[in-house]
Amino acid sequence: MGKQIDGPLGVVSALVRSAFMVNAVYTESAREHGVTAQQGQLLCVLMAQPYGMSELGAILRLAKSSLTGLVDRTERNGLVRREPDPHDTRAVRVALTPRGSRLAEEFYAETSRRVDELPAGLTPAERETLAALLGRVVLDNEVPAVFPKSGEEAAAGREH
Repeated sequence: MGKQIDGPLGVVSALVRSAFMVNAVYTESAREHGVTAQQGQLLCVLMAQPYGMSELGAILRLAKSSLTGLVDRTERNGLVRREPDPHDTRAVRVALTPRGSRLAEEFYAETSRRVDELPAGLTPAERETLAALLGRVVLDNEVPAVFPKSGEEAAAGREH
């Protein structure tokens, strides 16, 4: 393990180390579900609805060739399928298969549970503050929705 730094962290260090921490949870959860972290992201994005390839590329921030390879591998595993786009006969949309949908739900639930445990040492008020501040950073930087809202987030969104 790396050397631990005592004392408060700056915003850059805190955000970078938080990203590593969440990515580690995501990777471990994906591995336990028999997919890669990128496949897990793809499955979570597709939980909301099927998307066209260009939409998926923008959401996942992947180049066309990388996205095609990701979709190909995930399709070979029986988790997604390509289907005709009803609005553009030249395009395809990527959708979850029934097996992919089940796996996405399981992966999402387990990963959400694990990520929710990361700030376990915070009080409810501190968690609320953390969520508000990180939410602002995400929205200010127009980060696409890769992970659906949790039940807690969806309820909070309905209150506003």
